[in-house]
Amino acid sequence: MKPISTIIKFKEGEKIQGFFLCSEKHLRHTRSGDLYLDITLRDQTGQINGKIWDKVSDLNELFSSGDAVVASGKVESFMERPQLIIQKIKTATVKAYGKYGFDPAKVVPASRRNPDKMWEEIIQIIKAMKDKNLQQLVSKIYRQHKKKILTHPASVKMHHNYRSGFMEHILSMARIAKKLGAHYKMDKDLLLAGVFLHDIGKIREINSEYEADYTDEGKLIGHISIGRQMVHDEIKNIKKFPSELALKIEHMVLSHQGKYEWQSPKKPKFREALLLHMIDNLDASINLMDIAIAEDQEEGKFTSRRNYFRIPILKDSDGTE
Repeated sequence: MKPISTIIKFKEGEKIQGFFLCSEKHLRHTRSGDLYLDITLRDQTGQINGKIWDKVSDLNELFSSGDAVVASGKVESFMERPQLIIQKIKTATVKAYGKYGFDPAKVVPASRRNPDKMWEEIIQIIKAMKDKNLQQLVSKIYRQHKKKILTHPASVKMHHNYRSGFMEHILSMARIAKKLGAHYKMDKDLLLAGVFLHDIGKIREINSEYEADYTDEGKLIGHISIGRQMVHDEIKNIKKFPSELALKIEHMVLSHQGKYEWQSPKKPKFREALLLHMIDNLDASINLMDIAIAEDQEEGKFTSRRNYFRIPILKDSDGTE
């Protein structure tokens, strides 16, 4: 294969080859009635519009929207923006293209943090929990679902909506919980268990092969109810798990959204549950502001209003370390 190119390095007139995510694909007609494919490709560095003018029917069969693809073509300029005229394209898999450098993590937005290191820190925090019932509960659920947790986003289109975003959000919350829990003299293990388990239903609510979307279970049941059931079922497998403790942890899952208008079945009814809700909202909100700054295309010191907060945001800081 030719050297692999990333979108950010595309230059007009270059012939390129690379691995991308096909996030959109449309079969269209020219004014003369000829078929062409209008697609959007993206990787971790950016996105670009692509056109397929030749062998449209044949190439159309080789990939779908939402697939990782290997594509080659020439970079041209259209209305002062780069555009890729694609000559070859087909679905990319690790089995077929791993030896050429294909990595699913490189074709979708992903956490800046190393997922293996985040996982190791999470496991160390869980191991340090002194309440053996809560420690066993959290450890069993996390180890059962390790493969998904390592790569799962925290949402489809909101906060931490990228590969390994779920784990990044949980770890950030755990770090905050350790400090604020000590400050307010709370049950640290109960608070941490709430942090680790409050969103666990999202690993079944969201399907995240490449493009995150909701599963049927997610659409019909939702992560709060799914998560409460997952916790409830696992507690039954732990001998002599205290019934009062079980009620508290299940309540924290059910109440972490904090408000009925935010689809929370319950409002927080004890201190650890209330702090869990506030830490969750804090970490999500900061991440949403970082995303708004990072994705803004406006010149100047402030972003546009086209963001979650619907206000101009000062771009002095984007949350990078």
